[in-house]
Amino acid sequence: MDVLKKVPVREQDPKVRATNFEEVCLGYNSEEAMEEASRCINCKNAQCMKGCPVAINIPGFIEQVKNGDFNKAYEIISESSALPAVCGRVCPQESQCEGKCIRGIKGEPISIGKLERFVADYASEHGVKPAGAKEKKGQKVAVIGSGPAGLTCAGDLAKMGYDVTIFEALHQAGGVLVYGIPEFRLPKEKVVAKEIENVKSLGVKIETNVVVGKSVTVDELLTDEGFDAVFIGSGAGLPKFMGIPGENANGVFSANEYLTRSNLMKAFDENSTTPIMHAKKVAVVGGGNVAMDAARTALRLGAEVHVVYRRSEEELPARVEEVHHAKEEGIIFNLLTNPVEILTDENGWVKGIKCIRMELGEPDESGRRSPVEIPGSEFEIEVDAVIMALGTSPNPLISSTTKGLEVNKRKCIVAEEEFGKTSKTGVYAGGDAVTGAATVILAMGAGKNAAKGIDEYLRGLR
Repeated sequence: MDVLKKVPVREQDPKVRATNFEEVCLGYNSEEAMEEASRCINCKNAQCMKGCPVAINIPGFIEQVKNGDFNKAYEIISESSALPAVCGRVCPQESQCEGKCIRGIKGEPISIGKLERFVADYASEHGVKPAGAKEKKGQKVAVIGSGPAGLTCAGDLAKMGYDVTIFEALHQAGGVLVYGIPEFRLPKEKVVAKEIENVKSLGVKIETNVVVGKSVTVDELLTDEGFDAVFIGSGAGLPKFMGIPGENANGVFSANEYLTRSNLMKAFDENSTTPIMHAKKVAVVGGGNVAMDAARTALRLGAEVHVVYRRSEEELPARVEEVHHAKEEGIIFNLLTNPVEILTDENGWVKGIKCIRMELGEPDESGRRSPVEIPGSEFEIEVDAVIMALGTSPNPLISSTTKGLEVNKRKCIVAEEEFGKTSKTGVYAGGDAVTGAATVILAMGAGKNAAKGIDEYLRGLR
């Protein structure tokens, strides 16, 4: 065994997986997990924990994996994380826990994410559940949204003994975990549904088809429904567009719509009641994880797919693993390229996308070099569908129907970073509703922090 290198993880063959929606990564078995865990040097001052937004005791659970005590490893993880099987699959470990791993200085870091996934899957297969509250506090908390922020906040509050009800706008719980991330990255029945059941096993109630702001308002939850506090974790589901000519043509989708219809409504199935267009050639505009998800979904629906991104590969915001998988599957990357017009036929359907080549200039506010157009470099890509994956912003429905709730110019709810406290007494918020579109684990961290804030508020400490 080479202690400087990770134990390889088995994956579906790229040519095979490009034709199905089954999970790409197959994960570790128990022998592989124990071998990988034995690479951990169990640092006294564990830097990996400092990179984890939910502060999992990483050396502690890895030590138990090394010893073969997978139940104990799950017990340690579930003290901090409500969704370990999810995090083990979709968290950007390379820039968080694994990015700070000491083992990675002179070799490859420990595969913390894959070990977390293994432990969570083992617990699920063997019916191991997270520990609940020993006694109830008799106070009610409403959680708006059943995505990663809401589920985490609800789970932590339930462990503290609070009576928690989640209100979900859609017909199925899970938020972005269900509608945003494809099956081949995050299986719904095997993983998401079981993680939600674990949260419910703590005593959390989930009411679906409740659109807060229409069905009931935040104010009514506090004054009429008897809730002592409210957490808003409604996410950011309002898609952004470029504002270029042709953007309203038939065959133009937001990534949000495209993925929701495919993931939540099973539109990829020809027998679906809401089938989606099976395009022959697709352009996906954007370079983040959502763009990779949309591109890889379109590929599996039979299309030749082009990712159109205005910066270079070095600036791609998507996870390295996702870009690598997309390339393996045959996605074409048109980098340093920016759309200027969507071309249509006489019936208003997409027939192509007109682009201009870019070069990188000076760094912008984020530190990334700003793309600059190269005059006279326009060219066309022939496509029959375009998916805009340019990010999302919060829907203003909740903020516009809640008295005294402050929002910023981006329509994001203003909340304290440490505990998620908003301008309205008893109301806390976190995740994409506060930050704009971000990662699952950052939303979970915000939900965890807000649970602490709500607990201190209800106990009269804040």
